[in-house]
Amino acid sequence: MEKITDKFLRYIAIDTQSDPESESQPSSAKQLDLLKLLRDELSGMGIDATLDEYGYVMASIPSNCGKDVPAVGFIAHVDTSPDASGVHIKPQIIENYDGSDIPLKGVPGLALKVSDFPELAEYKGQTLITTDGTTLLGADDKAGVAEIMCMAEYIMEHPEFKHGPIKIGFTPDEEIGRGVVKFDVAKFGAKYAYTMDGGKIGELEYENFNAASATVHIQGRNIHPGYAKGKMLNAILIGMELNALLPVEQRPEYTDGYEGFFHITDFKGTVEEASFSYIIRDHDIDLYEKRKKMMQGCVDFINSKYGEGVASVEIKHQYYNMRKEVEPHYHIIEKAVKAMEMEGITPIIRPIRGGTDGANLSFMGLPCPNIFAGGHNFHGKLEFVPVESMEKASGVILNIISQFAE
Repeated sequence: MEKITDKFLRYIAIDTQSDPESESQPSSAKQLDLLKLLRDELSGMGIDATLDEYGYVMASIPSNCGKDVPAVGFIAHVDTSPDASGVHIKPQIIENYDGSDIPLKGVPGLALKVSDFPELAEYKGQTLITTDGTTLLGADDKAGVAEIMCMAEYIMEHPEFKHGPIKIGFTPDEEIGRGVVKFDVAKFGAKYAYTMDGGKIGELEYENFNAASATVHIQGRNIHPGYAKGKMLNAILIGMELNALLPVEQRPEYTDGYEGFFHITDFKGTVEEASFSYIIRDHDIDLYEKRKKMMQGCVDFINSKYGEGVASVEIKHQYYNMRKEVEPHYHIIEKAVKAMEMEGITPIIRPIRGGTDGANLSFMGLPCPNIFAGGHNFHGKLEFVPVESMEKASGVILNIISQFAE
């Protein structure tokens, strides 16, 4: 059986960055390189696996327990975030980590510093995989992919392991909020599922943000600066003024727990016109709706000051809080808790300050909480994952499966 580290390193070597500007499904053709590989690897294990025209890999392992038990699914996404490059990833493997700062050798002076990331101390003596500082790592969510693939390989090599029907799903485009837009829940065939897409070891989540994106366009008026008095409308400055209307204390860097935020993610502009991209998040549905109205109110204020049509905004809903769809099936949370305890892990049940494919799947009729994949510092060059966390996550999957077969 291939080690989880080897699977993970093979998967992160494939660039799968999703593209928010694309309208295709999947948004980038290169995601299909990994999706095809996963389909073929599953088929090579003797598992019935398909890849459809939308980029969804679905696989099924029949029950061998002789009981009528519900089918349970495990899902991970293959795409990496557009926030940082995933091309030519050069991982660093630190064995028997000594608890000190870790230089990221691709960028002189850049390091994973314990003073910035005190959680590093929790992994002293373990094996860490980091970036070299030039790209992200891709543990979000190729750690989850590797964990599910190790589970599948174990089950196929150990026919004595009793289990009910198992469903496996790999999706594209989760990072841009379109991961399961065309996912066929009925075809997938699971009654319950888990995404392996959380962070540090022990995380278990069935609450997430309500989420929207907002794109603000500012139409300026460019006049030669020597003759601009009373005439020029500088779109860059007006956009900055609009951004300043949003409460500073409600930015991601100042919020935690159940607190929502406004987050500016992108800016492009000239004096003539500019655009600002935001994400809007809140666990509370009423506060979520108020945040969307606040964004519209900022646009209305700019137009009242500078003229109608100077500012416009397109607000798109992305996903809702899955809690109300998962909580009525709380036994699937209890099974995950027990599965972690069987691995010697203390479960950390808390809300996701983000989202997963499971949020939308839960509203599509497939209750789908989220389990840790083991990584830290997702979406950036300081990303890392402990190998032992990935190994434990794969064990948790097997423990959940065994409970459904009891």
